[in-house]
Amino acid sequence: MSAAPATAAAVGGLADLVAILTTEAETLGARMHAAVRELYPICRSITGEGLRRSLRLLQRLAPVELHEVPTGTRVFDWVVPPEWTLRQARLVAPDGRVVADADRLNLHVLNYSVPFRGRVPLAELQDHLHSLPEQPTRVPYRTSYYKEDWGFCLSHEQRSALPPGLYEVLIDTTLAPGSLTYGEVVLRGESEQEVLFSAHCCHPSLANDNLSGMVLAATLAHLLGETPRRYTYRFLFVPGTIGAITWLARHEEQARRIAHGLVVACVGDAGRLTYKRSRRGQAEIDRAVVHVLATSGEPYEVRDFSPYGYDERQYCSPGFDLPVGSLTRTPFGEYPEYHTSGDDPGLVKPDRLVDSLRRYLEVIEVLEGNQTYLNLSPHCEPQLGRRGLYGTVGGQSHAVASQMAMLWVLNLSDGAHSLLDVAERARMPFAEIRRAASALEAVELLREVPAPGSARRGEGR
Repeated sequence: MSAAPATAAAVGGLADLVAILTTEAETLGARMHAAVRELYPICRSITGEGLRRSLRLLQRLAPVELHEVPTGTRVFDWVVPPEWTLRQARLVAPDGRVVADADRLNLHVLNYSVPFRGRVPLAELQDHLHSLPEQPTRVPYRTSYYKEDWGFCLSHEQRSALPPGLYEVLIDTTLAPGSLTYGEVVLRGESEQEVLFSAHCCHPSLANDNLSGMVLAATLAHLLGETPRRYTYRFLFVPGTIGAITWLARHEEQARRIAHGLVVACVGDAGRLTYKRSRRGQAEIDRAVVHVLATSGEPYEVRDFSPYGYDERQYCSPGFDLPVGSLTRTPFGEYPEYHTSGDDPGLVKPDRLVDSLRRYLEVIEVLEGNQTYLNLSPHCEPQLGRRGLYGTVGGQSHAVASQMAMLWVLNLSDGAHSLLDVAERARMPFAEIRRAASALEAVELLREVPAPGSARRGEGR
């Protein structure tokens, strides 16, 4: 796995990072895609060495710290399960043909299968086989985390052609006391308030559903690590469901400092970007993402919160009600390759990875720059020309974008409207509004004022 690009070290801020994504998009996309390909063959699960190995590979991209939580630990209504180890899983037909082999494709084994060894007639074996009649050439991904069972996953074409007779089953696994592993990166900022990015990391050989989110989040952590930060940023790489629940159970008070958050998944396919709002619906993160998408010039979709999906449903559970949404491309379950052998590295497009990364950075740019200002010359419009901020030729039919941005900022900077409010009202990109505010502040026409609930130096939540 190649290291993340070193160019981030030289940039002066988020705007520079966004610009770098344009000039270095091809190189960065290739590196991210190479990471997806390297991670793809590893048999991950909610516990075990495959999960640890994947997180250790991510350490080449970002300073991921690994944490272990022992089997049997009570985490709210759940218990950390036994650790699963897969050594071998193979199904052999009566004629000696190898029908399924986890060494060839790890989706072939039912994830979390208990050990089993013996000869089984086809009629009995059918109760332990999984296939997709509606997608007969693809192998499905199936699990049995919390119910002891064993099994294999096959293409339906292969399953339908199985001859009668005795099949040799070998599933060499253990379920034993161990631990659940999760990864974490914390980038301290001026404020104790946090922005959370959470990626699930427990699926074997699923490139878009699992690996695209892991790689994007790790790359984002690397880039932000070289940039001045207003907020503290926390990146979690957790097994789906049980991992988020475990982190929340062990950090209940710390979680209260999360001011904004996104669950990162399915960010590498060719579909349009889709945003699922937080439970709150109109939190600042919801508005920031929708604004970035609305001014991107690309097709997008926004959906309301639902308590079904990825780990946003844990962060948004009523006991926490954190402002955490989910920004994906095609949502889970809505592309035909989802949870099948079709979700391979070919489904993930390098340019789409970079495009998703760009949008995430633009959202961060909004969060970091969403300040509130007071117009220090509020009685009528100040004379911008003598301050070098307005065109010198009068009588033109329209103002350029930068001048319109300044006029909007001046008009709405009454101490009650944030820059995001201005950008939404003006229907202009946030970066343009932020540049206008900086220019006006430089000539002492604006003064920043604290906004209720905003992050400031040394301020906690």
